[in-house]
Amino acid sequence: MPEPFSEHLEAQASIILHPGSRYLRIGRPSDSVPHTILHAIARKRRSGIPAYNDPFLVPQAKLDGDAVQELEECRLKVSHILQSSLMSDGSRRFATPPQQIAVYNKRIQPVQDEDGDPSPPWVYTDKEYIVGDEILSLHPSLEYNVHFPIVRGDLNIHSGLGGSISAVLADLETIWGHCISTVLNVPLKDLKFYRAVLIITDIYNRDHVKKLTNLLLNGLGFGGCFVLQDHVAATFGAGLGYACVVDVGDQKTSVSCVEDAISHPTTRLRLDYGGGDVTQVFYWLLKKCGFPHQVNLSKKLDAMLLNKLKHEFCHVNLNECGAQEKTFSVHSPGEIPSTYTIQMGDELIVAALGLFYPDLLKITGPKGTITQKPNPGDPDDPFDENYLRETSRRGGREAAEAMEVGGGEGADAGEEDIVVDDQPLPPAQVAPLTSVRIDSSGTEKLFSLEQAILTSIDRCQSDEMKRKMYSSILIVGGGAKFKSIGKWLHSRLTLQIPVAYRPEQIEIITRAKDMDPCMTAWKGAALMTCLEGSNELWIQQAEWNKHGVKILREKCPFIW
Repeated sequence: MPEPFSEHLEAQASIILHPGSRYLRIGRPSDSVPHTILHAIARKRRSGIPAYNDPFLVPQAKLDGDAVQELEECRLKVSHILQSSLMSDGSRRFATPPQQIAVYNKRIQPVQDEDGDPSPPWVYTDKEYIVGDEILSLHPSLEYNVHFPIVRGDLNIHSGLGGSISAVLADLETIWGHCISTVLNVPLKDLKFYRAVLIITDIYNRDHVKKLTNLLLNGLGFGGCFVLQDHVAATFGAGLGYACVVDVGDQKTSVSCVEDAISHPTTRLRLDYGGGDVTQVFYWLLKKCGFPHQVNLSKKLDAMLLNKLKHEFCHVNLNECGAQEKTFSVHSPGEIPSTYTIQMGDELIVAALGLFYPDLLKITGPKGTITQKPNPGDPDDPFDENYLRETSRRGGREAAEAMEVGGGEGADAGEEDIVVDDQPLPPAQVAPLTSVRIDSSGTEKLFSLEQAILTSIDRCQSDEMKRKMYSSILIVGGGAKFKSIGKWLHSRLTLQIPVAYRPEQIEIITRAKDMDPCMTAWKGAALMTCLEGSNELWIQQAEWNKHGVKILREKCPFIW
């Protein structure tokens, strides 16, 4: 067992948690890769309690005739762009109409390997709760309510059953505690000897971060913790000093410019779409091609199958054109797997390009772009930036009034008391004070992936920094793991980057250090725990209980 908590605990006594909308990645810094667990909990339904199940896939919106027509027009637009593109050898691409592919696919019958082993059977249990991947094996007849505590990158707070902030935090505490004790084999009673690193989203809710910190230190009982933004962690994992980081997750995409371990608040954008929305577009296109397997998206295994097929089949490789044969297997509990061999055409590319043509992603409903909201203030932290800003302005006004009344020598003496914050400053000096107040509404129009990158970099403070960011674009997360997506993004950006900011080379990194982009941020946080300078970031349990959110504001490695 590790020694009691101190500033110099070895890395083995740290636990890194990277919670996402779909998966939780958890492990020790010494682990080569984190454990990836479905970030969900199934709680046994009490008598008289209504049924409630969060979907395993971002649900499709109810579309009227106009919305369907808009989707179809966008699909045709992307298809025409692909048909007019060239392959690497200079020859023109050709496409097979989906109607022709559908005729072939509708004749396909599943093939079963009679000598194959059946899939594991359904699980029957009466446990109070089930966590992670075990939920997928629960028999549908069992009365459990399934909750995903994070949706679209935020806590899943809603008006339904289990949607209160206390219920969501209780779910997180149960999921994380279960994974720590069963996956990492660390008894919860020993967590006072361990410390935790929590990776949060780049655009964060301060109240939620405060509650999550309290959950780690007082709920789970860690001896210490620190909080780290995912984009900063990603640059550490990729070994980059600066980058425009693009994190495409399952339900959200975030972009910001990071330099010297600081994510600049003015550059932060979060888009309400991710890999799950692409999966819905993919399914819509599959149906047009006569997909032979009957899919019910309300069934968890069908939702997981579609997600798996998207990852295996979708790409942005323009050298692949025409009808391509694809083989996949369907595993039903207790049954022998069935194998299908179907044909697919440019639909595999069109689905992936939904990230660049977000009108396609409206299949899951209206979306927007979110920026960092102003600090609303916290009653537990009265001397925050709002207090300092208001008192400095008031002090400046009072000093100016004193000079006018006193005049002469009094005026000269009063000049020494004027607060500098109220003086006019060059734009470069003013920006840090107002950087977190970008947009009072907190929302903007929906951007495509390259538009979000261009907008984020355009908000950098200097021309030199803009050039640096265009020269280093880091793609992380599991929602954009499509072959050749980096080349497509490169060609789109090359046409749109202003000449004044165009670097000698635009480098788009999709697999930093040949690492799974899902793991990059987690790996970066693991590296940070081993740095000597990180000792100043740890918040001990006693410090938290004494100072609360004030110590978080003082010690967190980002502008609170």
